[in-house]
Amino acid sequence: MKFDEILVLLGEFGPYQKRIYFLVGLPAINAGIFMMINVFLLGNPDHRCAIPGCDNDTYAVQSNLHAILINRTIPPPDDDNFKYDECHLFPPNASYYDNYSRPTNASKYKCDKWVYDESVFHENVVTEMSVVCDKEILQSIAKMTFFIGVLFGDLTFGVVADRYGRKKSFYLSILLLLVSTIVLYWVQNFVEYSVVRFFIGAGCAGIFLVGFVIAMEMVGPSKRLWAGTFWQVWFEIGLIILSGVAYLVRDWRKLQIIMAIPTVIYLPYYWLIPESSRWLLSQGRPAEAEAVLRKAARVNKVTLPDDFLDQCEPDNDTGKVWHLFRSRKLAIRTSVIFYNWLAIATVYYGLSLNTGNLGGDFYLNFLLQGVSEFPAYVICLLLFDRLGRKKLLIGFFFLGGLSCIATLFTRIYGGEKLEAATITLAMVGKMCVSGTFTVIYVFSAELYPTVVRNSGVGTSSCFSRFGVISAPYIAGLNTVVNGDLGRALPLVIFGSFSVSAGLLSLHLPETAHARLPETIDDAENFPMYRY
Repeated sequence: MKFDEILVLLGEFGPYQKRIYFLVGLPAINAGIFMMINVFLLGNPDHRCAIPGCDNDTYAVQSNLHAILINRTIPPPDDDNFKYDECHLFPPNASYYDNYSRPTNASKYKCDKWVYDESVFHENVVTEMSVVCDKEILQSIAKMTFFIGVLFGDLTFGVVADRYGRKKSFYLSILLLLVSTIVLYWVQNFVEYSVVRFFIGAGCAGIFLVGFVIAMEMVGPSKRLWAGTFWQVWFEIGLIILSGVAYLVRDWRKLQIIMAIPTVIYLPYYWLIPESSRWLLSQGRPAEAEAVLRKAARVNKVTLPDDFLDQCEPDNDTGKVWHLFRSRKLAIRTSVIFYNWLAIATVYYGLSLNTGNLGGDFYLNFLLQGVSEFPAYVICLLLFDRLGRKKLLIGFFFLGGLSCIATLFTRIYGGEKLEAATITLAMVGKMCVSGTFTVIYVFSAELYPTVVRNSGVGTSSCFSRFGVISAPYIAGLNTVVNGDLGRALPLVIFGSFSVSAGLLSLHLPETAHARLPETIDDAENFPMYRY
């Protein structure tokens, strides 16, 4: 008897599993919040140099006299999309200030103090620590550091979960997230900020990854598609909550601490969440596994046979990830899957970080990006079996990619007139990449043989982290390329990633209604037979 057969006897998604699923899902909301809160903490507002000697200078024009002073002091911008040169001043030469006109043919010099537009952010990390102009690259470095922390968390908490247990790994992730998010409130410089965000990234990764494993290991085979798809919804709930709170709280320290404090409610989890019975069995601890399963049976109001564990066959993992490259066919399929994970993660996080470049209301755009993902999950549930994994994945890739690429034309030829069209196309792209995220989880698990399924999906996830590390730099290309082209370029690159991944996916076989491969040989000859 396989463990999945025990779950069928127990009830594949009974009251006990629903309780565990709900408990481990709640922290995933917090993980979603802190994965994306950088959009607000490191949002780059419009700014210009502060006028020397003007102590009450503000970005907003206060009076006609203030407007004249700005006109005589701040050079015109190189980019028509900006009101002012953001990084330079005219030199304080009296001859330049004896009339109301802007100086002509005057040299410029860099400033070291700025004023910021407070219409979007009252105060965030960028404005408080003056990470603009020559230091603007630090914004991308901080975002990259966070995602390196996510990669570190994937690797570290995955190992801890396999060696010391899912429960301990999950609880350590919660503690790390709680401590690091509270500590961030008191950081005083950008280095401290980046270091603490690294640990927040590790905590987010542990919560989302290990929580998913805990939830899914107790779900029966026929319910895993629904449970796995809905798991992404916890993340989106976090984004929706974040958009609302961030709209109301425009100070970054207050926003950070308000989002951090609720994590305290997870401290009793060590006593509320049991260890994974599947993991306990794999560690040769059947008595503890039986105690967990008996409790689940009581909650689900079912009766398990007295000797049900005596008939349970252990899963024997005898394969290694590198065995997936032993033949040309397997190597191509595995490489395509790895690239798909990398492309999906790059596009997903890149589109989120690119919110500020879309135009329109910043907070509304962020909310729409979160809400736009729900239709993708519905489409997946309706078409997973009818259309098949391969066609659904390729369809999402092409539709999302072409939508992002099309923003090049709406941005360059339409500008602000077609701003709504640009935002709509970006939202379609976000919806589609959310769909690919859902499909690739299921598709990968069905393509990898049983002997390397866990390690195969884990390795794929690691490739996705390299994608999210590069996403901030792509999203920040508008700081290198000026004008509408610079604002559209990140979306075009993200769209190209998506289309290329769709083309490569043509090399993958369909897995719907097919028996899953058990061995490396089965994977090489897949699909040999279908249900």
